[in-house]
Amino acid sequence: MSESPLTTHAGPIAAAAGGLFTVVSVGCYLVTDHSDLVAMMTDPTFLLLSAAYAVTFPLLLIALVAVYGRQAGQAGVFGAVAFCTAVVGTTGLAGDMWFEAFAMPWLTQVAPQVIGVPSSGSLLRGAWLLSVVLFSLGWLLFGAASWRARVLPRGLSIGMAAGGLIGFQAAMPPWGVGLGLAVAAVGIWLIRHGRIVGQVEAPPHGAPAAVPLSG
Repeated sequence: MSESPLTTHAGPIAAAAGGLFTVVSVGCYLVTDHSDLVAMMTDPTFLLLSAAYAVTFPLLLIALVAVYGRQAGQAGVFGAVAFCTAVVGTTGLAGDMWFEAFAMPWLTQVAPQVIGVPSSGSLLRGAWLLSVVLFSLGWLLFGAASWRARVLPRGLSIGMAAGGLIGFQAAMPPWGVGLGLAVAAVGIWLIRHGRIVGQVEAPPHGAPAAVPLSG
């Protein structure tokens, strides 16, 4: 059975997504100014980097799918649960970052008084907490599943798990840097070690196929 294009190019995808996630996270941190949030939300450099950071979350999600494809067979049920948790968490946090990047600048213009006001309401706080918890827990479990699958080096698997743990604060750069570096490192390792990592090798050409014995 042929592999999907995402699985085939998992290395470049993960390296690019993780690298971009890291660079943009550092950039957002450098231009963040908590002393004047209104001015920050109207700064063109901040707006550009904030939009780029929102885009990196879907890219990170694509990298997650691609890397999982390399080890799905070896990861088993635990790996599937970890993968689904990471997908839900990354999707939820991506939505939060999309709102921050594209809705908050508009709110700053029409209602600047809302900037800096603590959020209220159990539904809003619960949704936010669920997003960050599932994001962090999902990547932590995915790293653990990769460690169990033994397709990737254990150091890289531990790095993803640690990045997920630290990534509980990924919505506030630069706390996502650890996860970005770990995903990029996984991508580089996959590029260097070929495209057949984690797959079951096919029988040599010309080898006799197994024929079931009749009763």
